[in-house]
Amino acid sequence: MSKAYSISIVTEELLPDLGNGPYRLLRGFAQKAVVRLHASVLAPEEAQAERLKLILSGLEGTDFGLEHGLTQSDDFSSWREKVPVRSYNDLSRWLERVADGERSVLTKQPTLQLLKTSGTTGPSKFLPVTKHWAEAVSEAQSLWRLGLVRDHEAITKGKVLTVVSPGREGVLKSGLSWGSNTGRMRNKQPWIVRMRYSVPDEVHGITDPAARLYTILRFALNQEISSITTANPSTVLLVARGLREFRSELEDDCLAGELSRGPARHLPEELRGRLGRHLKCVEPPEDWRPAKIWDLAVINCWKGGPAPFFLDQFESVLGGAVPVREVGITASEGYFAIPLSDEDAGGVAWMCGALLEFESPTGEILFAWELTVGVAYRLIISTTSGLYRYDLDDIVEVVGFVGKLPRLKFLRKGSNMLNITGEKVSEDQVVSSVRELDGASGIVGFTASHLLGEIPSVVIGIEGADLLGPRSSEALDKILMSKNIEYAAKRESGRLGPLSIRKLPSGSFAAWRSNLVREGAPAGQVKDLVIATPSQWKRLNEILD
Repeated sequence: MSKAYSISIVTEELLPDLGNGPYRLLRGFAQKAVVRLHASVLAPEEAQAERLKLILSGLEGTDFGLEHGLTQSDDFSSWREKVPVRSYNDLSRWLERVADGERSVLTKQPTLQLLKTSGTTGPSKFLPVTKHWAEAVSEAQSLWRLGLVRDHEAITKGKVLTVVSPGREGVLKSGLSWGSNTGRMRNKQPWIVRMRYSVPDEVHGITDPAARLYTILRFALNQEISSITTANPSTVLLVARGLREFRSELEDDCLAGELSRGPARHLPEELRGRLGRHLKCVEPPEDWRPAKIWDLAVINCWKGGPAPFFLDQFESVLGGAVPVREVGITASEGYFAIPLSDEDAGGVAWMCGALLEFESPTGEILFAWELTVGVAYRLIISTTSGLYRYDLDDIVEVVGFVGKLPRLKFLRKGSNMLNITGEKVSEDQVVSSVRELDGASGIVGFTASHLLGEIPSVVIGIEGADLLGPRSSEALDKILMSKNIEYAAKRESGRLGPLSIRKLPSGSFAAWRSNLVREGAPAGQVKDLVIATPSQWKRLNEILD
């Protein structure tokens, strides 16, 4: 069988020539990206070799390249020998210099802007954006969009409701602007996509979470929305709750053609007036559930990791069954797997965006074409923006192959952390927060977990909490928000409810450890249960009851 014929067979699962009209039009614009994706199906080694070549080209003459002795002639083997796997903290001495405006530190290409995200140990981190990196992310998005339009032509009949953070939030002393990657990607979409946005860009920059949500909903009610796109499925539920909570005010604003009620009344008068000029009088809906207000063709959000908890609520909260499309294994660091069907909870590994390596449970480092179905791997990336052999701390599972490309599913963050809405609360943050509480000296032990409900929240069971005051839950909530910007954002937006403390009876943690030892766990290796999964939390309470 010829290589060309093999590709023609296997790419029927990907992006074939034939399809609906909008799909064929977009496919013409993205032809080069489609060709690269299809070529990587049977030759991922070649695609990754090209990516390494581009990375090395950008490293020539940089401080990082010189320190590591990197040259244009390096191959996969020498790359691994010269560059160790690193975390963000390990790369921070170079990344901080980039943020300070220094050039030729990690790459010859200038840094266009910075992306702000949360580190797993708390402090914010800034990630550089370069031309080659942005082009790769854009190419992956174009392929994702193609698959979406191929399967859901109806989305082209209405407007798009996107809920993202702003792409530009501030400027450092170095002159580099910083913002979120979701906002940056939204702003960089082609005009044919941007013209379908239902909400003006500046709305996403409103700092008050309630006012921002209200304004987003008010604009959406003026449109025929065919799709909702956001990263977290919890945000979709937030939209639904906002419609219920602000129904009365939104009804009056819709009838009056205004933006003057509810939380919007706290907006600056000039901004409220400028935005209000884009609105018109509309008849309020009778049923305020999203799937009843709009003819939704699809919702685009994460489906891996903890997402199923929220996805299970969609049909009842939205008022109907709506297909859900995974947005991909993507982060502020890049785009690594492209979903090409509604069934994907991750996607097909993207060989033309970053050099991808995978650490097996036994510590072996492998490439994409060396993986095994059913095995979970830690994802290690090298990008053209300066993240070299960077431990993303994402655990992905191989659920199948298309040709030699693995289909990946996101499972969880590698570190033990609370992460149900993207808050990424680490053990260190829980420990340090509890230690700062007044009366903490009397605490014997503590365990953090989630209370699951329409609005999940963090619960911390504490043994020896008798010395804690009546407002300790509120105090602990504030301390944790100060240590983790993602947790603070989820609390402020209403995606997480207030933290609560459960006082555990004396002997709780001794009973927990004794139970594990009785089941065969080595007594000397039973770790403190600082963070518990919901099932572990349930089990802990069953042992105590």
